[in-house]
Amino acid sequence: EVRLVESGGGSVQAGGSLRLSCTASGFRFADSDMAWIRQAPGKGREGVATIDTTSRTTYYADAVKGRFSVSDDKAGRTVYLHMHLLGPEDTAMYYCATRYTGPRWSNPASYRSWGQGTQVTVSS
Repeated sequence: EVRLVESGGGSVQAGGSLRLSCTASGFRFADSDMAWIRQAPGKGREGVATIDTTSRTTYYADAVKGRFSVSDDKAGRTVYLHMHLLGPEDTAMYYCATRYTGPRWSNPASYRSWGQGTQVTVSS
């Protein structure tokens, strides 16, 4: 059974930083696409970042480029989202997702397995 457990969310002031973690089990982590998807209040889900754990290729949404970075730890079966220069627009529930089926990494419908999410709240 695929299981994804996110942690690291919280409340920060604008300009602050957070690191989210997603620990995975139940599938071949070393050969997978891991994504971070977020959902702001009253909005739909949107892709934030993704990493191919084989090639370590990464992609980012335009809204977070230069502020967020994604990395993985294969030994710990964990993917991280490092978030800097946070603003109120980053307030959202952040989900970890995997089992990518295409067609686009940024499309939430492209993933078959999800974690329960971790809340990030940024105050101005």
